[in-house]
Amino acid sequence: MGCPVGIGPEIINKFFLETVLARPKSMSRPVVVVGNAEVLARVADELGMRVKIQSWLPGNEVEPDVISVFDSGTPLGKLVWGQPSLDTARAMIAYIEDAVDLIGQGMLAAMVTCPISKISLQQAGSPFPGHTEMLASLTSTHHYRMMMAGSRLRVILVTIHEPLNRVSSLLNRKEIQDCIAMTVRSLQRDFGIPSPRVAVAGLNPHCGENGMFGDEEDVCITPAVNAYSGPGEISGPWPPDTVFHRAAAGEHDAVIAMYHDQGLIPFKLLHFKDGVNVTLGLPIVRTSVDHGTAYDIAGQGVADPASLEAAVRMATDICRHRAGKLQ
Repeated sequence: MGCPVGIGPEIINKFFLETVLARPKSMSRPVVVVGNAEVLARVADELGMRVKIQSWLPGNEVEPDVISVFDSGTPLGKLVWGQPSLDTARAMIAYIEDAVDLIGQGMLAAMVTCPISKISLQQAGSPFPGHTEMLASLTSTHHYRMMMAGSRLRVILVTIHEPLNRVSSLLNRKEIQDCIAMTVRSLQRDFGIPSPRVAVAGLNPHCGENGMFGDEEDVCITPAVNAYSGPGEISGPWPPDTVFHRAAAGEHDAVIAMYHDQGLIPFKLLHFKDGVNVTLGLPIVRTSVDHGTAYDIAGQGVADPASLEAAVRMATDICRHRAGKLQ
């Protein structure tokens, strides 16, 4: 459910109303909410949503005409939309931990996360800057990557939540090679692309212009691309100002970006409403909405559930690909 006072509860209710309950046959797998039933009921009441919400326990059937909720039982106290507290921070952490545990027990097949507050995580004493790092720890995963996926563009990041002035020092041939290999595996296994075409972006303007604007391309990016010998077609480094356009036009199945904003700015330009965050390298399937808690509009009834719907559908498709049911 994400942060209880963000837009997570609202978009969950809207997703169920507009998709799961309105068109149950459009969802090939039942959906369970890990969160708080009272919060979802409050949203429904305040925004005039006619939904039925009931508790769900592992092993129970998921009824098609209700919102089934596994309640973590974390006390919340008084809630004000858009105003996170220590209680809401602890709750959103509990939802994540419970979802991972339920998947580990085989009770759930995949995890779709609504937005959390990174600042609240820190205030609650968590050592993790976000979902991705927390999930890696909970699943004992040492190598993981963030992919942003949409119908026109897929972007994978070599470095994730790092200050811009540290990016260059964090780039090396081994990290880039690892990112390439993980990207190819995911495109094959999770997206059903037998021979992926992956473009690797440079770091500097014009890929450094023969060292005039930087040498990271010569030192580590080009050697990583040239060293790859696995399946698929790996190319680059490409100038960052053109490679995303080429990928969106269909020339590449994915682009590997060197840092967060290099990849996410073009991605969100195309997929602001329906983008999906996919964590590569985890032993579980995890997708996420591609937006934040939006505290400024929480509880107002204007949040868009499009990214949540896309994330649920992508998690379902990945499960089917891994089971060999999609070609």
